[in-house]
Amino acid sequence: MFKHLTVILAFVMTLSSPVVAQDFQKGLAAYNAGDYATALQEWTPLAEAGDAFAEYNVGIMYYHGQGVSQDYAEAIKWYRLAAEQGKGNAQYNLGLMYNNGDGVPQDFKEAVKWYRLAAEQGDADAQYNLGNMHLSGKGVPQDYKAAVKWYRLAAEQGDADAQSNLGAMYEYGYGVLQDNTMAHMWYNIASANGHEKAGGYRDERAGLMTSADISKAQAMARECMSSGYTKCGY
Repeated sequence: MFKHLTVILAFVMTLSSPVVAQDFQKGLAAYNAGDYATALQEWTPLAEAGDAFAEYNVGIMYYHGQGVSQDYAEAIKWYRLAAEQGKGNAQYNLGLMYNNGDGVPQDFKEAVKWYRLAAEQGDADAQYNLGNMHLSGKGVPQDYKAAVKWYRLAAEQGDADAQSNLGAMYEYGYGVLQDNTMAHMWYNIASANGHEKAGGYRDERAGLMTSADISKAQAMARECMSSGYTKCGY
């Protein structure tokens, strides 16, 4: 399962001038009110002038067809401009469009490139998707250890899907030593964070564990969550 960001960026602290900030805020107010045509009207000149936040937001609007007819090629254009200025959200969305072949020919290597740029900035969704690419060998050689690395980074930011996948890596011993206690811990955490199937996976592991091991895994899960994911495991 891959994820997609649909968030309109609202940050204005780095915009180039008070006038630009004011116009950006006008667009944001219109967008939040559902007046997409006005939002696009306010943001497009800013995007054409090279403002990365506006470029990204215009890309979102073309992607979803908000205030304009849906156009993946235009979305790609604006995402790319923002991505090339280092905007992690745009890098991630660009990676997903290459992953899915939306508006461009499907290209897993290009998807990995953009996911990695976003992931290195700390984007949990990009880290999770990059883990999936390494797990499946799409765009990169299959590498379970690399998949574990990226899943762990996303898991430590509270991403329930990454937490569940990390549990699976421990369950099957992919990229890590097989460890039912660690698998139980991560499945338990993922379940607590809303993952629909992780609780079942946890209970399957429990059926193969001693009562002492289950208690240990539960204690580890509590410590991991209470520590903000800084103390997760033995």
